[in-house]
Formats: sequence, structure tokens, C-alpha cells
Amino acid sequence: MNAFTLLPFIVLIAAMFLMTRSAKKKQQQAASMRNEMQPGSGVRTIGGMYATVKEVHEDTVLLDAGPGVELLFAKNAIGAVLTDDEYNRIVHGIEHDLKSDADIVPDDVSSLTETDEADSPAAAASDDKAVDLGKKDVAEEGTEAAEAAEAKADDEPKKTDGDSDAK
Repeated sequence: MNAFTLLPFIVLIAAMFLMTRSAKKKQQQAASMRNEMQPGSGVRTIGGMYATVKEVHEDTVLLDAGPGVELLFAKNAIGAVLTDDEYNRIVHGIEHDLKSDADIVPDDVSSLTETDEADSPAAAASDDKAVDLGKKDVAEEGTEAAEAAEAKADDEPKKTDGDSDAK
């Protein structure tokens, strides 16, 4: 065998090695994140439920999902342990403003495009009449075709639920 026939196998084995290595690293990070959970931490389950940790056991976690609602989850079902700011932002809608002097993003584009329109060449060009590109002719042809289809539909006898073409 020459080197060119072995090259695809070597590349495949290297890719498999790298994928398993990264997957193992992610599993270790998730396990360490779950082990760092403490009562009072905000969490998101893998199902997307947000709750507060009430008790942490060896393989399970007791979550407080609301007033009088306590749920027992497996530790593996915890998708993320959230910071206090992130949990409050998502669950309670409380924004912790770290950048008080940050620019405010406008809700619409009009404030971004406000310029001296009278001075711009685009404003002068917009005063010209619109060029007719012949779309009216196409629209008239479409109307005639629709009228012909309606006339054909009116000529055919109407079927009711009791009628059937099969005999």
C-alpha cells in the first residue's frame, strides 16, 4: 500500500480522536458545573424550565419552581447554572444595567437614516416621476385570465355532497 491509500484512514482516525476528546471535555465541564450548584442558585433544566435550587443531593436536586411548587430532578437534567443577574433578567425581567452610559438602540430605522434630505442627490432624484415599467399590462392580462376562469367555473354544474360521478 502506498501513502495515498492510508491518508484517508489516518485523517478519519484523527477526526474521531478530536471529536471524542472535545465531547469528553464538554462532559467534564457539565459535571463540574452541576457539582458547583448550591441552594439558592438559579438553574435551567434541559427541558427549558427555570427554577431555584432548594437542596442538592448526590444524584438529585430539589428545585423550587414557584410558590409551593417543589420538583425533584436528576442532576443530569440540569442544563445550566445561571448567574444571579442572568436568572433575574430571564425569570423576573430585572435588568442589571452594567453600561449606564451605553447608547440606546432605536426601535425603528428612521432615526438612523435622518439626514439633510434636501441637500442629497437622492432627494432630488426622488422628485422625478416614477418610470412605468409596463406592469399595468401584465395586471390587465391577469385580470382577463381570472375572468375567463370564473366564466368556465360558472358553466360547469355544481356538485353537492350527495352527487357522485362514480356509478
